[in-house]
Amino acid sequence: MNNFEFASPTKIVFGKGTEKEVGKRAAEYSKSVLIHYGSDRVKKSGLFDTVVASLKAEGIEYSELGGVMPNPRLGLVREGIELCKRKDIGLILALGGGSVIDSAKGIAAGVANPDQDVWDYFIGKADPKACMPVGVILTIPAAGSEASQSCVLTNENGWYKRGRNNELFRPKFAIMNPELTFSLPPYQTASGIADIMSHVMERYFTNVQKVGFTDRLCEATLKTVIENAPLVIENPEDYDARAEIMWASTVAHNDLLSTGRIGDFGSHQIEHELSGIYDVAHGAGLAVIQPAWMKHIYKHDVTRFVQFAVRVWNVDERFDNPERTALEGIERLKAFFSSIGMPVTLKELGVSADRFDEIAAKTFQERGSGVGNYVKLSEKDVKAILEIARE
Repeated sequence: MNNFEFASPTKIVFGKGTEKEVGKRAAEYSKSVLIHYGSDRVKKSGLFDTVVASLKAEGIEYSELGGVMPNPRLGLVREGIELCKRKDIGLILALGGGSVIDSAKGIAAGVANPDQDVWDYFIGKADPKACMPVGVILTIPAAGSEASQSCVLTNENGWYKRGRNNELFRPKFAIMNPELTFSLPPYQTASGIADIMSHVMERYFTNVQKVGFTDRLCEATLKTVIENAPLVIENPEDYDARAEIMWASTVAHNDLLSTGRIGDFGSHQIEHELSGIYDVAHGAGLAVIQPAWMKHIYKHDVTRFVQFAVRVWNVDERFDNPERTALEGIERLKAFFSSIGMPVTLKELGVSADRFDEIAAKTFQERGSGVGNYVKLSEKDVKAILEIARE
């Protein structure tokens, strides 16, 4: 196990009706709030009105900025930065999932660092020195952005999707009521599940030895999601199953599962180019790319893939043929994704082979040779993974 420091300062407020507490939480930071959201679903559901009433009860003024799209756009972030400056906003309140939260983080970083273009943080040209406080009411468990240091934005100029990790990006509080996820469409629910699982698997596959405790935490998180996924697909209003998945989404990406180990994240970097170019749902892209990545690299450490197959997927271990055991685990992962309605091939996503070279090249822009940690990938490797995922 490696040395590590761990801090997860986001205050989690979890359970039924907790969104009604948002005014009290926001008042700790500012009397002027920007409510940031995606579609009008937050208004049609009544959540927006609940939030406004809670803010007004605390004497908090609010402005609003909607229109966040999946794979959140840099253009809207820049619009939000200017709005916050004009209105002297002191807290950004994100109502939604990872895209809305990441857009809020981008705005917060841009406002707090007025002398630096916000995109510079995402291409490695600068580091943010400060960040406005961000609060969250989570409606889509998936990205884990509600308690993570991660932020991912898409630049419409070239359709580059880039992520940045910085401790300043962690939200101050996250209100999490599983009831707010009842109305999610099945595909969005399933895409979120794939995203959660991917965050765990990116950490699980590590070269660091003697990390048995976090191995078990990763395995428990995966098995919890696997057990509850079909329950929420069948019955979207299963509160207990929704609660398990919502809490798993946070734990999967708040860095607890990273302690003492170094994860990979090569699959994420490849998928970012897919969703940047084709605007596919991030979780759906990961459901295609990650099993293909596994098939390409599993011989790097067959023992770990056997452990994954046996402990997570209950594969009967073939001591005479460990590769067969490892491959069966990968196949069960694919079958699971397919069973919850996720694509498992690039053909299903509408991704054409004639853009494989572009995807591979973009994967390495601004990253140099830094794609993957468990196994360092080359452009040739990325194209081979895309070929495996093709159909």
